[in-house]
Amino acid sequence: MAYTRITAAEAASMIKDGDNIGLSGFTPNGNPKAVFRELSKRAIREHEAGKPFRVGILTGASSCQSIEGDMAAAKAIKFRAPFSTNKDFRDHTNLGEIDYEDMHLGHMAERLRRGFYGDVDWAIIEVSALEEGATTCKASLTSAGGIVPTIARLAKRVVIELNHFHSPNSRYLHDIAEFAEYPYRQPIPITSVAERFGKEYVEIDTRKIVGVVECNIPEEARAFKELTPETRKIGENVAEFFLSDLKAGRIPKEFFPIQSGVGTTGNAVMKAIGQCDGLPVMNVFSEVVQDAVIDMMLKGQIAYASATATTVTNECLQKIYDNMDFFRQRLTIRPSEIANAPELIRRFGVIAMNTALECDLYGNENSSHVCGSNLMNGIGGSCDYERNGSISIFYTPSTTKGGKISAIVPMCSHVDSTEHDIDIIVTEQGVADLRGKGPLRRAQEIIEHCAHPDYRPLLRDYLKLAGRGHEPQSMTAALAMHRTYLEKGDMRLTTW
Repeated sequence: MAYTRITAAEAASMIKDGDNIGLSGFTPNGNPKAVFRELSKRAIREHEAGKPFRVGILTGASSCQSIEGDMAAAKAIKFRAPFSTNKDFRDHTNLGEIDYEDMHLGHMAERLRRGFYGDVDWAIIEVSALEEGATTCKASLTSAGGIVPTIARLAKRVVIELNHFHSPNSRYLHDIAEFAEYPYRQPIPITSVAERFGKEYVEIDTRKIVGVVECNIPEEARAFKELTPETRKIGENVAEFFLSDLKAGRIPKEFFPIQSGVGTTGNAVMKAIGQCDGLPVMNVFSEVVQDAVIDMMLKGQIAYASATATTVTNECLQKIYDNMDFFRQRLTIRPSEIANAPELIRRFGVIAMNTALECDLYGNENSSHVCGSNLMNGIGGSCDYERNGSISIFYTPSTTKGGKISAIVPMCSHVDSTEHDIDIIVTEQGVADLRGKGPLRRAQEIIEHCAHPDYRPLLRDYLKLAGRGHEPQSMTAALAMHRTYLEKGDMRLTTW
């Protein structure tokens, strides 16, 4: 059958106040972009007319400005899950305008299937090609897997965005499958990073498709910052740790696959690792591959990469499309519940590397909230990996805001990953190896190897003040550094 071609404005006009919308994509890549540019405009018009208009937005991970940023600014989001990195969204969430559930990315598809978010009224899915059929169409996804198999099946109605910016050959990167629910779930049938077991396309019930929106819109991709002295040194410290563990036999000579979380710091660390000599050729099993990973693949430093998104710049994405014969043999894009599956992370012995906002003296980590209250981003899939990986690494510059904030604090103001799951903390100052150490030895390791020299005396004094106990804490002083920053603008002015 031939599907009805509709405009983005026509698609946006069909969505009702209160509807839940499931979207393709994972990070800013693979998101539908045309319909939401019209939907945010419609929300503004509805509000100007005195009518309510807010929708639920359910995605695989973060999305892009034209989805969560513009919709947040239009005060048109009633609920959002599971992750965001957008400033406009963050600002409006911190104002209390948006009901946001910060959730593990690997759990999202299952939570949808179990009905935790109610009905999925719409799925809007970006594709690079569409093979029409009488009862089922075969849709080729673009640069991300996300939660598409689940939302395509659960949604009452589907809008397809056929985006000609993407190569139809993008399908060759995908390995698409959906888990069965308990008690019918089977083991995931892959035993190496490079294996595939699914299909190259998503099957969609043709009766649900209300229209196809054709467009040619580039990804709203983020440019990555160049290496700073701090991120370069963090990358060098991670590489030196790898070499040390290889020499000691704690990492096998074949090396474990690595995971690197999304963002500028993660990309910079991978770039720095790529500039270090002595490491073997690696595999990547991760949520995302970023520009640095693609460059390392082209240089032969990474043999194979599996992820749920190519979170790359448009220039890098075009490089992938232009070299599809190369990348289809070395790169796989999977749905997030497979890419983030604890079963596979544990099976492959993945080394998890993620970015922290702050770490405390005993190894707890905060990656989502500033001074305990204000949302920065979210946990993303970091906990899927750090809890199940063979080695869990968190890295961060030791200070920010020109030294006014220390990333090493007595007690985290918010905890995303606990001391029980974190093995290694890395800053530009050095590496704290927490494995096989009790709380007090951990604290000493973190202070002496990771804290900035400006803060080491403060942290040593706090440890003395905290007194005795298995994990000594002063309940009156544990958050004093945060309080000092809020009151005086500089943690270095803390007095105990």
